[in-house]
Amino acid sequence: MKKFLWTAVGFLALGMTAPASAADMAPRPYVKAPPAPVVAIYDWTGFYIGINGGGGSSHKCWDFVTPATSLLVAEGCHNATGGTVGGQIGYRWQVANWVFGVEGQGNWADFTGSNVSTFFAPDYNRSKIDAFGLLTGQVGYAWNNALFYVKGGAAVVGDKFQTFNGTTNLLIGAANNTRWGGTIGAGFEYGFSPNWSIGVEYDHLFLGNNTLTLTTPGGLFFESERISQNADIGLVRLNYRFGGFGGWGGPPVAARY
Repeated sequence: MKKFLWTAVGFLALGMTAPASAADMAPRPYVKAPPAPVVAIYDWTGFYIGINGGGGSSHKCWDFVTPATSLLVAEGCHNATGGTVGGQIGYRWQVANWVFGVEGQGNWADFTGSNVSTFFAPDYNRSKIDAFGLLTGQVGYAWNNALFYVKGGAAVVGDKFQTFNGTTNLLIGAANNTRWGGTIGAGFEYGFSPNWSIGVEYDHLFLGNNTLTLTTPGGLFFESERISQNADIGLVRLNYRFGGFGGWGGPPVAARY
């Protein structure tokens, strides 16, 4: 009986000391959660300069202006096609996802085409755009380093117009013309490094009608022609943006939770 009693007392004492031992244990250390990762946002704000190249087509229709009555006699149309290379400079500023900008562009070109005159056959008319320039405003929307934009403004082209004798292929009349008009376009640009971006762009040039005086190689009056034209141009563009706030690593930044 005594042995059983002492055994029961021992178990009771062990049960009373166990909570006390647990209370004396050191608290579990607190581990601070890692900070939320910071995501850099591509910033399109800044001055930029770049180069471009591509091709285009200019649709031209010739109408002979009769000397006595100024009536128009259709001579037919042709597409003057070829390549172009040039450069652009501009400035963009970004507000949230919206990007606004202004840009000037200048290009050398070789858009050439011809058609046999429907009125003076076999004589034929030839035209060439050897340069063009664009001065435009832009509005775009950016998804981080991807930018889609539309543009519009003024356009100017340098034209050459020539008429050839269809039998001898000799030049019989010519005129040079600088023509102003308007342009609209759209483009997509992708920033592949903090300051560099590459993109594609399409532009349509509205150049209207213009009556020109063609002269002989000796400088004498040859004829008057009313020539209408427009142009469609596709370009690949490479831009470098200046400034410490362009691209990844500059403000603004956003935390992702």
